[in-house]
Amino acid sequence: MKATLENIPSEKGTSSFYAYRFQVPFFEFKWHYHPEFELTYIVKGSGYRIVGNSYEYFSNGDLVLLGSNLPHTWSGKLEDDVKSDAIVIQFSKEFISPFLELNESVLIKNMLQHSERGISFEIDEALVSEITDLTQAKGVDRVLKLISILDVLSKKQARLIAPNAFHNVVSKKNELRINKVCSFIQNNFHNKISLKQAADLIYLTESNFCKFFKKATGKTYSDYINEIRINEACRMLIQSDKTISQISFECGFETLSYFNRVFFNKKGMTPSTFKKENLI
Repeated sequence: MKATLENIPSEKGTSSFYAYRFQVPFFEFKWHYHPEFELTYIVKGSGYRIVGNSYEYFSNGDLVLLGSNLPHTWSGKLEDDVKSDAIVIQFSKEFISPFLELNESVLIKNMLQHSERGISFEIDEALVSEITDLTQAKGVDRVLKLISILDVLSKKQARLIAPNAFHNVVSKKNELRINKVCSFIQNNFHNKISLKQAADLIYLTESNFCKFFKKATGKTYSDYINEIRINEACRMLIQSDKTISQISFECGFETLSYFNRVFFNKKGMTPSTFKKENLI
C-alpha cells in the first residue's frame, strides 16, 4: 500500500522525541509512515493492525515497535461508551544514534535493526507502568526512561510481525487510491465484494486494477480479502460461541467448504483445531 507521510517533528515541538497518550471513539484507518521509530501500546481497544504486508487482529495490551518508514495503521470499531486508548512514543534515528554507539547498547541496536519488519512484545505490569510514566516525565528523566524502556524490550522475547521488510514508495495519487480501496474493503469484507466494485472505486479496468493492487500491497486482491476474513474468523472462533458455519458466512465466505480450504491454507490447521488450541 502507498502510505501518507506523517510529519512528526512539526508536532513534537522542542522535545527531542514525541511521547503522548490519546483517547478516541475508535482507531480510524489511516495508512501512513514516518522516518521516526514508533513504539505503540494499546491501553484499550481492538480491531486490526496492518504493518507492512502483515494483517493481524489486536486487542488490549498490544505492544509493537515499528521501524523507520514502515507503513502501518490500527483500525478499530466503535463501541458504545468505550473509548479506544493508546500510548505512542516516536523517536528519530538522529536522537537514538549516539546511544547506539555505546557497547552497552548492542541489544537495542539489534532490536531497532529488526524493527524494519515490526516487532510484537509480550507486556508485563512493570513495563506498562514505565511506558505510562514516560508520557508525564520531564527533562532528562524522560530521556532516561525511554532508554530504559528500550533496554528492557531488547532483552524480551519478541515476534517479528511482517513476513519481510516493506519498502514504501511515495506517490500521493496512489496513496489516495489504495487508501480508498482498502478502507472500502475494511468496512465491507463481510459482504460479497466483486473485483469490478473495487476497480470502479478508483476508475480502473479490472485488469489494470489487479496490477495496481498487487504492486501496492504485495498481495492479489482475492488473497488480501481472504486474509482479512480469516483473521476476523480467528477472532470470532476464540471470542464467540457461534458455529464454524455461522462464522464462515458472517466473514463473507459463500460456502463452508471454501472457508475451510482458505482457513487451512492460511493457518495450517482446521477452524475447529484452531479453536481448541486457542481457547483458554
